[in-house]
Amino acid sequence: MKNRIKQIRETYKLTQVKFGEKIGVKGNTITNYENGLRTPTDAVILSICREFNVNEDWLRTGEGTMMNIQTDDYTRITVEIDKNDKKARQAIIKYWHLSEYDKKLFWNFVDRFIKKDGEE
Repeated sequence: MKNRIKQIRETYKLTQVKFGEKIGVKGNTITNYENGLRTPTDAVILSICREFNVNEDWLRTGEGTMMNIQTDDYTRITVEIDKNDKKARQAIIKYWHLSEYDKKLFWNFVDRFIKKDGEE
């Protein structure tokens, strides 16, 4: 679990202190979790899952996916794209087949494209 807690924190680009503040514990407690010196209580695990939309089974066991997916929204949107937006469907399929390197290039482009004027 220690590596999964660290993975969540790094996904959200938070320090141990900031991560701890979001779930109601001190930064050194997070350090202890990530180093395997302490195991989070059930209440802390539930706080992590709630605050960061994390799949509790994944956090506890490593099984499944890290993030909870809003199945209703995801399924509805996917069906709508598949039925009504051929270009979006093609783009999603093309993206899916990109190499990891090309996906990184794509997201770098998107990040630069959507930045507001004057942002670096």
